[in-house]
Formats: sequence, structure tokens, C-alpha cells
Amino acid sequence: MADAATIAKLEEGFKKLEAATDCKSLLKKYLTKSVFDQLKGKKTSLGATLLDVIQSVENLDSGVGVYAPDAEAYTLFAPLFDPIIEDYHKGFKQTDKHPNKDFGDVNQFVNVDPDGKFVISTRVRCGRSMEGYPFNPCLTEAQYKEMESKVSSTLSNLEGELKGTYYPLTGMTKDVQQKLIDDHFLFKEGDRFLQAANACRYWPTGRGIYHNDNKTFLVWCDEEDHLRIISMQMGGDLGQVYRRLVSAVNEIEKRVPFSHHDRLGFLTFCPTNLGTTVRASVHIKLPKLAANREKLEEVAGKYSLQVRGTRGEHTEAEGGVYDISNKRRMGLTEFQAVKEMQDGILELIKIEKEMQ
Repeated sequence: MADAATIAKLEEGFKKLEAATDCKSLLKKYLTKSVFDQLKGKKTSLGATLLDVIQSVENLDSGVGVYAPDAEAYTLFAPLFDPIIEDYHKGFKQTDKHPNKDFGDVNQFVNVDPDGKFVISTRVRCGRSMEGYPFNPCLTEAQYKEMESKVSSTLSNLEGELKGTYYPLTGMTKDVQQKLIDDHFLFKEGDRFLQAANACRYWPTGRGIYHNDNKTFLVWCDEEDHLRIISMQMGGDLGQVYRRLVSAVNEIEKRVPFSHHDRLGFLTFCPTNLGTTVRASVHIKLPKLAANREKLEEVAGKYSLQVRGTRGEHTEAEGGVYDISNKRRMGLTEFQAVKEMQDGILELIKIEKEMQ
């Protein structure tokens, strides 16, 4: 059971949420009084309560508003998580089961922009959590260190194109730090959403960055998730980027078991990033479509694409350059998620050409 002080804080947070009439988060939409009363006293075996789930309630402008403190939270607090997951991952109903991992025929992916006129860069990433460890808010300093040592030793065994170097944030020299900033590889301490969710404790202990010598493969250790595995390069060769990611994930999985849920797929800290956890994206110049935002959104909607500003979420498009990615991560396989994005990008490029 959650203790009295925690429940008192929860009651206070719930009042604040109820009073926030202009709040549009999914938390506000689905944390009804009856769900709240049902869950406020519960506690996972690692000690997480509903308060850990809704900590970021202090940011009423959040789009989602919940995080999972550990893997069990998705089951224990299902009356809150399930409807939020269904709402965000359109069409993934509470009775649905995420399919098994399937990277499919990796050769079906192509260079979406062989002439190099539209796509500046391509990136495919996925998130993974290490089995047997909670997520950020419940991790101890010792666990952060233990996880980092498992991850860095696993990565240092990678061969061929994936071979590279692990850079721990702890004790990082200014030179290395600057080099990683220049490459846009360095992650900063979490934004206010993550800070409020207690995702940044013991910073920078246990956090680090691995990249291969070609700078086309990157792993973030203990940033928002235990592992963010990223494959990227300049230009539009999605096939190459995807194949590199798949071989890396397969190699890492041989040595590090990942948290997986029968119904929800791969588990991570944020419920927007479950199932395949795959986000395939391009930075793409679409000046004509940028001037016709409605058309852009219409095509994006048809292929379940998410259109963001150049620097990701909550940013503007600079010079007509957008960050466009697959929005669906659940209820479909890794192959299908990336294929949907490939089809959508090919269609956007076709329309942009026709508008000239």
C-alpha cells in the first residue's frame, strides 16, 4: 500500500489536475475520480506508486502526462495506462495484443531520395529496457553503475561497421564533450518534463554515449530509457540505415535481455514509445508543401506520419525543413512501421515534385 503522505500528495495533484480546465493531456482525460480512487493506494513490488506515474502533473501543458516507473506499473496501473495507450497509439485497443518482433525483409527498404534533392538525413531508432531493472525514477545509483558496466562491455564487443567507443558522461573531458556536442550526439540532462518525472537522479552517473567510427551508429545509455539504439546517416538511404539498426539490435540482444510484455511489446519509460519502440525519421526539405501545411498534414495523416519542427518536438520548421516520422509503434511489426514511413515519404516527395 502507498503511505499516507504519498496519498495526500496524490489528492493534491488530482485537485490541481481537475482545476486545470485548459489542460489537454491524456492524463487529464483518463484519470477520472473512480480510476484515481482505484489506483491511489497501489504500489509495485519495486515500491512505485501512482505518484511516480503522474509526477509530471506539474507540467499541465504536457501532451500525455504519464510515465512508467517500472515494468510492473503497466500492469498494476493498467486502468490508467491502457486507455492512454489506446488513445495515443490510434487503434491499439485494450483487447489487442502487439505482434511478436519482426524486422521483416530488410531489403525491401530503399533510398527514398536517390537524387539527394529533398532528404537531408535519415535516422531509425528504438528504445530498450534491461530486464530486471526498474525505469529511471526507481533506479538506485548502484543500479545505474551496474547497468552502465553491462552495456559498455556489451558494446565494446561489437565488430565490423558497429565497432566504436563508449564515452561515459562521468568524468568526461571538455574536449570530448565539445566533440560530441559538435556531432549532435551529446544528450543533456532531461527537460522539465523528465525532471518532474524524477528521471534525472544521480546525473551523470551511469549515463554515456557509444558511437561507431563512422558516426552512423549511436547508443545512448540511461538517458530517458535504459538504451536508445540509433542508426543514422546523411541522405535518404533508409535501407542502409534500417539494416544497420537491425543488425545492432540483434547483436546487443544476444548479450542483454530486454524487458518485454506479452500484450504491449517492448517496454520503455514513456507509454508513447511501446511495442516496436521504432521511430524512423527523415529531415526533409519540402518548401512547396511547407507553404501548404494543410496538404502536408493530409498526406501525413493518411500514412500515420508525425510532422515536427526541424529540432524535434515543440520546435518550428527552419527553412521548410521538417522532421517527419512514423507515428504508429504498436499493433504492427517493426517492418510495417518503417514501411509505412517509407511509403509516406515517397508520396510526399512525389507531391512536392508535382507542385513545381
